[in-house]
Amino acid sequence: MATITKISVQVKNKSRFNIFLDGEYSFSVDESVLTEYQLVKGKEMDEVLLTEIQYEDDVKKAFNKAVNFLSYRMRTEKEVRDYLLKEEFDEGYIHEVIHKLNDYRYINDEEFAQAFVNTQMNTSDKGPNWIRIELKQKGVAEQYIESALTAFIKDVQIEKCTTIVEKLLNKYRKDSLIQAKQKIEQAILRKGFSSQVLQIVWEELETDREEDEQWDAVYHQGMKAHKRLSSKYSGFEYKQKMKQTLYRKGFSIESIERFLESVEE
Repeated sequence: MATITKISVQVKNKSRFNIFLDGEYSFSVDESVLTEYQLVKGKEMDEVLLTEIQYEDDVKKAFNKAVNFLSYRMRTEKEVRDYLLKEEFDEGYIHEVIHKLNDYRYINDEEFAQAFVNTQMNTSDKGPNWIRIELKQKGVAEQYIESALTAFIKDVQIEKCTTIVEKLLNKYRKDSLIQAKQKIEQAILRKGFSSQVLQIVWEELETDREEDEQWDAVYHQGMKAHKRLSSKYSGFEYKQKMKQTLYRKGFSIESIERFLESVEE
């Protein structure tokens, strides 16, 4: 048996206490463990009690780490578990901490999914498919994901997608309409909107270009091709290379012929 001969508060951490047994420093504990086990000067300690106290204190350390991690923003159970593993806590301690966090409702994957969907829906340009992938990576169960995504109704998806498409149409105004639509479709899918939603947006938007806008796009792409090809080719071969290049970019034969005539002039 060992006896507690001194208890002192740590200088750098007022919530932890140093325990001295038989005149020598033995271990430190959190204030809650000190209170729970009624550690006072003169108390006798056997090996079983010392092991139990050490276990509870290690769990408390992991718990405090987790709470601090959660203080910055909501986290999923998997995020907390991964963090504690990174901090090199044993699985047994982590399991105990996760259980406590769930009891105190410090973590709740269902509520996390709902909050995450609402945040992305209201503050970002991300669609439901992107959100679904992110939540899966964070370890949220499928049923919570699908339940939360019911808030992202089709009308909201169409509205957000329309805003993005309008911005991208302006961004790609120097490309052919065909090429601009291809680039926009890739961007929309990356952002997590479905092709079905995009199709509805295309049907609702007026995407036909004015003649001047079409000509600006042909001229812009044509001059880029001209600078590259005119130094290598001439005559018939130059015209064929130019036609092939511009046709691949989605311009009509009539527009390409008009550009080539303007270059000759």
